[in-house]
Amino acid sequence: MIEVEGLSKRFKSKQVLNNVIFTAEDGKVTGFLGPNGAGKSTTMRAMLGLIAPDSGQALIDGQSFTSLRAPMRAVGAVLDAKSAHRSRSARDHLLALAYTNNIPKRRVDEVIDMTGLTSVAKGKAGRFSLGMSQRLSIAAALLGDPHNLVLDEPINGLDPEGVKWVRELCRYYASQGRAVLLSSHLMSEVALTADDLVIIGQGRILETTTVRKFVAEHSTRSIRVVTPEPDKLKAIFASAQEVRVVSDQRTPADPPIGEVFRITGADLIAAARVFAQAGLVTYELIEEHASLEEAYMALTHSQVEYQAKLTAEARHDEH
Repeated sequence: MIEVEGLSKRFKSKQVLNNVIFTAEDGKVTGFLGPNGAGKSTTMRAMLGLIAPDSGQALIDGQSFTSLRAPMRAVGAVLDAKSAHRSRSARDHLLALAYTNNIPKRRVDEVIDMTGLTSVAKGKAGRFSLGMSQRLSIAAALLGDPHNLVLDEPINGLDPEGVKWVRELCRYYASQGRAVLLSSHLMSEVALTADDLVIIGQGRILETTTVRKFVAEHSTRSIRVVTPEPDKLKAIFASAQEVRVVSDQRTPADPPIGEVFRITGADLIAAARVFAQAGLVTYELIEEHASLEEAYMALTHSQVEYQAKLTAEARHDEH
């Protein structure tokens, strides 16, 4: 279990962390989300003793990282995919870590095999692609067969098979009763992988919750309708001020005929009954929920430090 207790940190005039509190529980994957500059990497570095906080502490299974007698057995971390020495082979890099942490040599071969590095184990780390470097950093994190994993953007540079493998690795470790803290910009992966969420913005914890609860609370339900009778559909809700009916883009999954609409503010079952009573022909009628990414953007939009602005032309294209 990883416990973060009131971490605060200032770099010169910038307050990077402000009383950050959360727990990554055993048996769960905890997604750690936030915009760039929100404080995710600083929090992870502080919990691993790489940065001294101004106040607060982080505990790994009840101990600070610097007091652990066998740190690689307690926690494995991926913070920098390019951390291995460029002129050292992948195998030599892992052997050096094993020797200095009293880890059996056979474990090096095990993690090389686990991470798919067997064919390049003798290759120099400096010649690795980002994806292969990422696999090497994950191999190093797994070397001590740790009880906790701290993974900062571990899927950067990985191909789809590699992304799926990291997802399965995280779920497997959690199923063994271990704690996994996962930071990633790929919301779809966090949604598939994480149990709990910790969301940080401008150095403050915005929310700690579960994936399911977060999406439910920060997103609105909508009804997607495909019908050849758009005027009749609009007339049904003409007097319902709380209901909004807007045209939507057709997707490959939609029927090829009829017009596509998105309805917000209406209940699916009640709408279906009204459609039946009105004799509205519908080719599709489904309720949709916002994705984790949409819910996350709704919460953190005001917390983004550097916001890109659309050009007038791009805004026109969106609408």
